[in-house]
Amino acid sequence: MPSNSQSQATGFRLSVMMFLQYAIWGAWLPLLYPYLLGHRGFSLDQVGMILAAGAVGAILGPFIAGQVADRYFATEKFLAVNHLLGAVLVWLLASTEGFGLFLSLSLLYGLVYAPTLALTNSLCFHHLTDRDKQFGPIRLWGTIGWIVAGIAMGHWLLVNHTPEGTDALIKAAQDAGRADAFRLSAILGLLMGLYCLTLPHTPPTKNVRAANATLEAIKEVRRQPLVTLFLLAIPISVIHQFYFVHTSEFLSELQRQSAAAQSATGWINNILGVGGGGLMTIGQMSEIAVLALIPLVAKRISRKTLLAVGIVAYAARMALFAYAADYMSVVLLGVALHGLCFGCFIFVAFMVVDEETKADIRASAQNLFNLVIVGLGIIVGSWFATSIVGRWATNNVLDDAGLPILNEAGEELTRLDYTQLFSIPMWGSVGCLFILLLFYPGGRRSTRKTT
Repeated sequence: MPSNSQSQATGFRLSVMMFLQYAIWGAWLPLLYPYLLGHRGFSLDQVGMILAAGAVGAILGPFIAGQVADRYFATEKFLAVNHLLGAVLVWLLASTEGFGLFLSLSLLYGLVYAPTLALTNSLCFHHLTDRDKQFGPIRLWGTIGWIVAGIAMGHWLLVNHTPEGTDALIKAAQDAGRADAFRLSAILGLLMGLYCLTLPHTPPTKNVRAANATLEAIKEVRRQPLVTLFLLAIPISVIHQFYFVHTSEFLSELQRQSAAAQSATGWINNILGVGGGGLMTIGQMSEIAVLALIPLVAKRISRKTLLAVGIVAYAARMALFAYAADYMSVVLLGVALHGLCFGCFIFVAFMVVDEETKADIRASAQNLFNLVIVGLGIIVGSWFATSIVGRWATNNVLDDAGLPILNEAGEELTRLDYTQLFSIPMWGSVGCLFILLLFYPGGRRSTRKTT
């Protein structure tokens, strides 16, 4: 049995691992959409395909990684190889101009990076003596890593890529500067890859029952409340994707307007930086608070109520974005609702999956739900948020006579109507709430299965 000092030392090492794991992702993900559309000039369809490519990796990667890490390869070495490869791929993304190559690199990066999310968790579980008590504080450092990377990129854009001039000039400079987010991610990935070689040895587990457990998990999903939860997972993931696709540029526009008008909200730029990514970390800050509160209320409030609170938060956030975009403070309240969205729906949903499945298939059931909400949902959400709703909400910029305004190349200027855009996921959330209230069984919680 490890001593208290050894346990603390292991906890510190795993916390650093989690910090780097999510800082790598948080550096570039919130900035991807405006970079692709604004700087690279890709079409909405192309942007949707690139966003979906990473989700394809999230579906296929864990199956490949599970076989390798379970049977052939020590987890810490597999993590090191993947992160070093990922560092090379994400560095190349910073300078890749063609759509085909960018799409291919994104798909490869998804295959390399996505498995590391689950494997860092499993490595933690392997070395913690009390996972229920110790894992939460360690995983918290992943959220802190995301916040630090987002704010760092916001200040980098403010200092190095925000020239004085017109809104169009500032936008172009910031869009181009977002390429540095990939470079920051690559540097963090290199550090992570080397650091993984120092992590505690985690040998293959050779879990020969994995395939059968997956089939058993699929059978479990066919009954309540899991069937309703899994059916809601895809539309909720689509709504979630609207937030991660469009919020960065949405907030960037508000920041540029605030700076130009020297309004009372302009001070926010000096704290969280520009480019939208820094402001979005407010959502991760609220996520920390919500996840800390959930253990205190989970025994008093039913799972159905908690899930409903999460869905209401999704609807409220989209409503604030759609109809209160002129007020930065109100919009930031919408960003802060991310904590309730994630904590009360997605986090609680994983709790429900754990409670409603037998002990010998819980891990497979969790992976199955993760596949639905992080894989299938994001693929559908990326397509829906760009090619369908994104195109529908994109309108021509008109002059006083109602005629389209042209740019220097003779092309019609367009602008995204955020009221149109965000009203769709708002009403989608209302529909999900109706389904939850109608079909999800009541009661505080089910008895945990142990066989």
